[in-house]
Amino acid sequence: MKPVLEHLPLQREESFVVKHFSYSYYPTPWHFHPEYELVLVTESTGKRFIGDNISDFKQGNLAFLGPNLPHLYRNDTPYYQPKSKLKARSIVVHFRESSFGENFLLLPETRKLKTLFDKSARGLEITGALNKSISIKMHELCELQGFSRWLKLLDILHEMAGSKQCNYISNTTVTGLNETETERLSKIFEFVMQHFKREILVAEAAAMVNLAENSFSRYFSQRTRKTFTGFVNEVRLNHACKLLIENDMSVSEICFECGFNNLSNFNRQFLALYGISPLAYRKQYWNKL
Repeated sequence: MKPVLEHLPLQREESFVVKHFSYSYYPTPWHFHPEYELVLVTESTGKRFIGDNISDFKQGNLAFLGPNLPHLYRNDTPYYQPKSKLKARSIVVHFRESSFGENFLLLPETRKLKTLFDKSARGLEITGALNKSISIKMHELCELQGFSRWLKLLDILHEMAGSKQCNYISNTTVTGLNETETERLSKIFEFVMQHFKREILVAEAAAMVNLAENSFSRYFSQRTRKTFTGFVNEVRLNHACKLLIENDMSVSEICFECGFNNLSNFNRQFLALYGISPLAYRKQYWNKL
């Protein structure tokens, strides 16, 4: 599938888009668009790439993304099996500042909204009680039309703007560039997600997108703020976190299942990224329940 700068067309007499999607798996590759986006995962699990961040998603995951912030939601492996009956569902809202009229964000009453919009350049995770409240309102949004729907979107954004339960997702501001860049990175990300459990050489990835090894390393770090090896290890470690909390595999078993071939290196990498050992991470998670 060729990735494109995503566009959800407006219907007649509407200033923003609300869609309730249902797929066998999320089909959209690494992409960006000029609209702000609210996305609520209503069903499915997988890995989420937003800016320079890699994390898991599941039902109830809710994010607010600023214009041109690259992102990708990739489902777990079972969703891609030929006879899978799993579903990937979400509610997505796309809007622009112009959806509210010219100079709307210059009004004194919208100062907090302006701050919220500025923060969304790094993506915002909606958590806690705010997540529950906004999730309900997004389902309501799907059932409304016209002025009532417009007011509901403003109500959602106003509630988010006044809350402290909106946390940055990306560590830095990452901006989508063009269709060619998007296609390259989408290929690389998909390749890593399919093969991270085995050794992946930089030369192998470079050849896939027709770049010399040095050029590829420079290109990848400039676009993602990470080295390619660092990115692969982060994907592996993120998968390790999932395994640590979802089953009783030993740390050693998880190490090799995630593509590491050395337990001490796995422990060192895990500690460097998360500030805690794998075993302590598992205990910390279960103690919170």
